[in-house]
Amino acid sequence: MKNCCLSIIILAVCATLCPAANPAFRDIAMEEVKAAFEGPVRQHPRLFMTDAQIAQIQTKLKSQRSLEAFYQAMLAKADDILDESPVRRVKTGRRLLSVSRLCLDRVIHLGAAYRFTGKRSYLKRAETEMLAAAAFSDWNPSHFLDVAEMTAALAIGYDWLFNDLSTASRETIRRAILEKGLQPSLKNKGWARGHNNWNQVCNGGITLGALAIMEDEPELARELVHRAINGVQVVMKEYEPDGAYPEGPGYWVYGTSYNVILLAALESALGTDFILSQASGFARSAAYYLHVTGPTGLYFNYPDSGSRGGALPTVFWFSQKYGQPSLAWHQHQLWQDLSAENPQALVRSRFSPLTLSWRHGEQAVPEELIWRGRGSNSVAMFRSSWTDPGAVYLAIKGGSPGVSHGHMDVGSFVLDADGVRWAVDLGPESYHKIESLGMDLWGRRQGAQRWSIFRYNNLSHSTLVVNGEHQRVDGDAPIIRFSDDESFPHVVFDMSSVYSGQLAQALRGASLLPSGQVIIQDELKATNRPGTVRWAMVTPAEVSIQGRNNALLKKDGKAMRLTVLTDEEIQLKTYSAEPKADYDARNPGICLVGFEVSLSAGQAVRTAVVMGRSGVQTKPAIDLRPLLKWSLPQ
Repeated sequence: MKNCCLSIIILAVCATLCPAANPAFRDIAMEEVKAAFEGPVRQHPRLFMTDAQIAQIQTKLKSQRSLEAFYQAMLAKADDILDESPVRRVKTGRRLLSVSRLCLDRVIHLGAAYRFTGKRSYLKRAETEMLAAAAFSDWNPSHFLDVAEMTAALAIGYDWLFNDLSTASRETIRRAILEKGLQPSLKNKGWARGHNNWNQVCNGGITLGALAIMEDEPELARELVHRAINGVQVVMKEYEPDGAYPEGPGYWVYGTSYNVILLAALESALGTDFILSQASGFARSAAYYLHVTGPTGLYFNYPDSGSRGGALPTVFWFSQKYGQPSLAWHQHQLWQDLSAENPQALVRSRFSPLTLSWRHGEQAVPEELIWRGRGSNSVAMFRSSWTDPGAVYLAIKGGSPGVSHGHMDVGSFVLDADGVRWAVDLGPESYHKIESLGMDLWGRRQGAQRWSIFRYNNLSHSTLVVNGEHQRVDGDAPIIRFSDDESFPHVVFDMSSVYSGQLAQALRGASLLPSGQVIIQDELKATNRPGTVRWAMVTPAEVSIQGRNNALLKKDGKAMRLTVLTDEEIQLKTYSAEPKADYDARNPGICLVGFEVSLSAGQAVRTAVVMGRSGVQTKPAIDLRPLLKWSLPQ
């Protein structure tokens, strides 16, 4: 055990001194896992919050008013659950996932309420919930996320309430964790080394189950922990090098939360996370989540993300773990608002009670206004201020439609100013609705049915459409130029391979200038065939076309001017955002504003779209030079 600890310390020091080497990613031998399991097993409760930590939190509650509001909201939620019927095994399409999540939400809130108050009504109701889930015929292993989240629910409840459950209930719940969670994971394990959120959720949930019953199944627990800590490294590498999450902010919440749950559970139960938390990209990913939220409170909601986040304990874990209070800036602002207006919104996350352990009162305004995330779905975000609710915010992406949950949204962007989101992303379709029609939502080949869905192809995004064709699924648009110089911050993506066969070259640059103006500049070259390129921006604003190259956008009493600068013959117009297929979601109040430019064979063109608050000069405060020479005038 001492040798194992020494090796972990040495590796941790190396991770600090030599971050480029990223020693967190390594083949972790079973011998190291066995060493971590040696010695007396930590007594229950051992997951996340020990009894000693509960006592410390109770002291902290007396001094932090906002934490007290959260605590009361948590108890109120537990009170409401007392009157609810236990979960039933009712699937929605092919999923039991909503039931698993409901069970987890109930068990963790009831369990926390009991541990803090000692009221047996919470204990008995949590016991009833777990016994109901344990009685299911199975936890739907054909869609293994359902198993993982149900295993997490019973593991946390079993561990937290272990000393007060009846002997019979304890045995029933333990057997359910083993037979309906852990053992099925040995057969259904395609997710174990996957590149997406399934890896994190399934490894996280199953590891909770293994750690909860490890004194009864030590060999199995070691096997599953060994599998998890090596397998999760595959998806953790997706955060490299800067922390950007390929599946967007919504799935960052899901996948990263379970990744944190995995690491925090290992640390609390075994005393080590095998230095996985030192992985540099993962450690930086809370900065990604910070920047991907605009001043309107809305996400840059690519690709299958909803538009808005909420109170999230995961962010507080990052802030505390890495000693960076600014990472929780949005969370602290949200808490300030919700504590006074709607405290129950603070406890909507099924992991909310962990906030009591991870949240600290220290606040700090972030310093960086510009952020870049390279990787398989590269992004860049710019803002004019962190403290001004009317700040200008531009977020834009490159990447590939071929990533997990990807859309044909390469080159797409969102724009906030004056508290209004002017350029929007329509978000995902309803998975269940599309699947219930017998459509293949998950195929990612070029001709897959997925791309016939309006919200998933480039016709519905703020990007280019060439000759009415779809972007190439196997293409990728990397960042080829980036500057965080606040006098002229900018990013340039090479989208050429995403338009392979349609354009010989496609570069897109974007900048948020100190004047508050936003520029989207494209440099295109035709193949040996002529073509027509449509530039469009998706907007919820009322659009008034004013001449061939000017438009005025109005929304919520605010105005934004859009001007096109080009030598080509263009005419601004609006396009409908209403799809033609019955299976597509409607998009009321949305249109696209844009223009078309015709290219002769081999022709190169440049267009620049400048946007700014109404009344701001339309001519940009820089010379529009070629993208690869973008710089301030000398």
